[in-house]
Amino acid sequence: MNPFPLLLADLKRHRLSLGAVVLLIAVAVALGVAVSASARALRQGSTDAADAFDLIIGAPGSQTQLILTSVFLQPAALPLIDGRLMTELAEDPGVATVAPIGFGDFRLGYPIVGTDAAFAGRWGKLPVADGRMFQRRDEVVVGAGIAWPLGTQFHPSHGLHHAIEDDDDAAAHQHQDLTYTVVGRLAAQGTPWDRAILAPIESVWWVHGLADGHPAGAPDTRLGAPWDPESLSGVPALVVKPRSIADAYRLRDRYRRNGTMALFPAEVLIGLYATLGDARDLIAVIALGTQILVVAAVLLAVLATLATRRRQLAVLRALGASRRFLFGLIWLQVESLVLAGGLTGLALGWVAATAVARIFTARTGIALPVEIGAPEALLVGGLVAAGALLAIVPAWSAYRTPVSTALRG
Repeated sequence: MNPFPLLLADLKRHRLSLGAVVLLIAVAVALGVAVSASARALRQGSTDAADAFDLIIGAPGSQTQLILTSVFLQPAALPLIDGRLMTELAEDPGVATVAPIGFGDFRLGYPIVGTDAAFAGRWGKLPVADGRMFQRRDEVVVGAGIAWPLGTQFHPSHGLHHAIEDDDDAAAHQHQDLTYTVVGRLAAQGTPWDRAILAPIESVWWVHGLADGHPAGAPDTRLGAPWDPESLSGVPALVVKPRSIADAYRLRDRYRRNGTMALFPAEVLIGLYATLGDARDLIAVIALGTQILVVAAVLLAVLATLATRRRQLAVLRALGASRRFLFGLIWLQVESLVLAGGLTGLALGWVAATAVARIFTARTGIALPVEIGAPEALLVGGLVAAGALLAIVPAWSAYRTPVSTALRG
């Protein structure tokens, strides 16, 4: 006998109550899937954002804060290091190139980052999608996430909270003696730098009354290296591109003393991942426990309904259905609920993780690539396998029920 017509008829007859059971399982599964997929996406997104920062040199202090500010552009007041380190590093045979990074000013909430044209274009890896790279000290390029037309002019403002264009208090904090012009827009990176304004480091120094790294009277088109060691001001961070892995470790060890701190962003991120992993594991354990409780509740509900279906099952036996038929029917009913709940939860978990990723990207600029991978598939597969084993309990109960006893009941 084919159990599927009877199975479909039972599912259709009790679709509301069984739908609630499927939804309950799906919610429990979605929690675990969303946590797992979001954690992996955060790792991948933050790693991609730090990809261009091989070695960072800054002043001694918090390594985490140096990474958060220089790589992820989280506002913070970093102490300065001697700008003459750039010339020292440029002369090191193990250094391919070095670039300064300076902060402090904003425009409508977007950070203005001072650097050189080479690093703004990620040393040739990041093209200018619209317009051109800055060539004068009063020119800037913007990230792909800033929808300003080329030719937009503005004054930089000191302080993140001064973000309203025509606000009197904001105008009082603007550097009126410097007017930037947007001349280009970079291609999208999927990092916080998509929402940054990149300006020549010389203009950042000049507007704050500091030496601009070039001899007095140098034209506005004199940007970047070669620097004048006697005219270099301090910078919050330097990004160094070593020529080899051996050079990277040598430079890191060399600049971990004498008033500087050198680090690989990956080292700091690994520590952050470990903390994130602990929280993720805790939530995963809670989600797994929730799933087990839900499946157990489903089994208890099935066992309870068997008492009301004994006469129906006994009639099937009397009509010629075998015990194996009843065993398979009950087992399929339970397993179909668990399977439907697991697959629905997988879809809901992906939707939830995608929504979280979009909110996170809108707030930080870090693109999170949410994907359903092997961990999520194993999570759902484990639940379905556990349901297949636990479904044996009510199926065995139906298998052992005598026909005469059920009919008399």
